[in-house]
Amino acid sequence: MINVYERVEVNKRKSALVVLGFIVFVAAVAYVFSQALGYGLDMVGIALILSGVMSFASYYWSDKIILSLSGAREADRDRDFEFYTVAENLAMAARLPKPRLYVIEDTAMNAFATGRDPDHAVVVATTGLLDRLDRSELEGVVAHELAHVKNYDIRLMGVVAILVGLVALLADWFLRISAWGGGRKRDNEGNNQLQAILMIVGILLALLAPLVANLIKLAISRRREFLADAEAAKLTRYPEGLARALEKISKDSEPLEAANKATAHLYISDPLKNRHDAIGWFAGLFNTHPPVEERIAALRA
Repeated sequence: MINVYERVEVNKRKSALVVLGFIVFVAAVAYVFSQALGYGLDMVGIALILSGVMSFASYYWSDKIILSLSGAREADRDRDFEFYTVAENLAMAARLPKPRLYVIEDTAMNAFATGRDPDHAVVVATTGLLDRLDRSELEGVVAHELAHVKNYDIRLMGVVAILVGLVALLADWFLRISAWGGGRKRDNEGNNQLQAILMIVGILLALLAPLVANLIKLAISRRREFLADAEAAKLTRYPEGLARALEKISKDSEPLEAANKATAHLYISDPLKNRHDAIGWFAGLFNTHPPVEERIAALRA
């Protein structure tokens, strides 16, 4: 059985492979688009440069961007005393630096973590969550977010979100250029036929690639929620606290105003409160989180 330090290293390697796989996917999409438009490898180079620049920007500034989008304020020790003490105690128990704490003024119940590593981590909670959870439940939620920090999930999901956005951007560029008749023509009939085929493939890829990229992102997010729940239960030694917190959060039907599709996967529970029962199991592919019932059952098993 591997220890916690080995598990963190395994998660880091898996994260690196996921990011590498995404970059290869971006390059492949860009290659098809470039060939279809007759630009050779130009677009591939542009895509790889953009991947690098956007990944770098995400690595260093994703927490600032996300905090700005969420409208969170820095937590006050006197005003948010229980939040402070819970975070301090759990960070000490987990052997992590105490994260910076922020609060979103919203009656919806939710929380998330962001940042590039444990030394630059941020844990955010809504006032609705802080007001309506008891201490053991709040400990479960904060422990869950610290598990994301310790496992470097916050770094992975920030970079993956940026790369998914890049795939969508490339697809949008391709469709716009194609619609306006852009691109370079081939010199002979054979090449023109090949370009026509590639154009059809490119259009299909432009429509499907953003969807596929997003599904990959959501699958990664769902898997890491289960892992964070398990780590939180180990840290608090009281899985019932997180289970009860998830029950309360799931019964709260109020969506979080500051949340959007780009950041929804970061939260402990879907902040948009999407419901997909009408289309059955297929909807599970598009969920940002695993079903709350399954998470609670796993904690109580």
